[in-house]
Amino acid sequence: MTEKPVPELQHRTVLLEEAVDALHIDGERANGVYVDGTFGRGGHSRRILERLGPQGRLIAFDKDPQAIATAEAIADARFEIVHDSFATMRAALAERGIGQVNGILMDLGISSPQVDEAARGFSFRLDGPLDMRMDTTRGMSAAEWLATESEQTIGKVIRDYGEERFAFQIAKAIAARRAVAPISTTRQLAEIVAHAVKTREKGKDPATRTFQAIRIYINQELEELEVGLDAALEKLAPDGRLAVISFHSLEDRIVKRFMASKANAPQPDRRLPIRAADLPQPQLKLLAKMKPSDAEVAGNPRARSAIMRVAGRTSAPLALSGSAP
Repeated sequence: MTEKPVPELQHRTVLLEEAVDALHIDGERANGVYVDGTFGRGGHSRRILERLGPQGRLIAFDKDPQAIATAEAIADARFEIVHDSFATMRAALAERGIGQVNGILMDLGISSPQVDEAARGFSFRLDGPLDMRMDTTRGMSAAEWLATESEQTIGKVIRDYGEERFAFQIAKAIAARRAVAPISTTRQLAEIVAHAVKTREKGKDPATRTFQAIRIYINQELEELEVGLDAALEKLAPDGRLAVISFHSLEDRIVKRFMASKANAPQPDRRLPIRAADLPQPQLKLLAKMKPSDAEVAGNPRARSAIMRVAGRTSAPLALSGSAP
């Protein structure tokens, strides 16, 4: 694998070895097909490529144009980057003639360059345009959304996606401020939230939950996660592995419930005359749950909230829900 240099901001991949180990890329599986659901800055993808055999294949996804530029510098015939969300996995794999894959990794976090670059608008610590889009080439920015959405909906989004108890006070303050002048920068929004939040969590900026909520909503992160998990189950071959790294409770709750529901097949009424062979079988087997080591967190504090859950595909037939795309 050769690679052209591309200047980029520093990013440390969370659970790098653990996540790639979880995909079980060895023996005949090394020549299989794998999916990296969020390329980011390529830490997981590069390690997967190191373990792939000569006939192996890796399809990576990302919505961020900067991530795409980094991925396009990887000159490896076994690798391909798709400029889109992992929620489009079904269609993207079908277009490439890929039926089933041996492993899927979904890293749900935003990358350090996204947070550390003020122009992206993700950080309340850096002053920049209030954007927050993962894909800056499409969709509505956070500033545009705050300028046009109702106060009630803004409050509901901040409450539901940020788990913020002062959500409606924050929404009221946003509505009052935008009536005077547009809210166009991250600093403006952070200051509005700071004045509206009456008590602060120790060690946490009062704007943390609001920025998280708006980012999740603008990028439809939870909706895409649900679609992506359904697609992953459909595309995994028997004995295929699914590893998902989440960074906050809303994501992890969805992943946990999805894996648990597919690992515990619904059982019919025992009074019904059904043969054991005809009973529903689990489609996933729960394999692991892990967090970064103390050493990793010490070297990369942003890893502290990460949780990885790993499941393996069984040979049970699918009971598809019909989700799209």
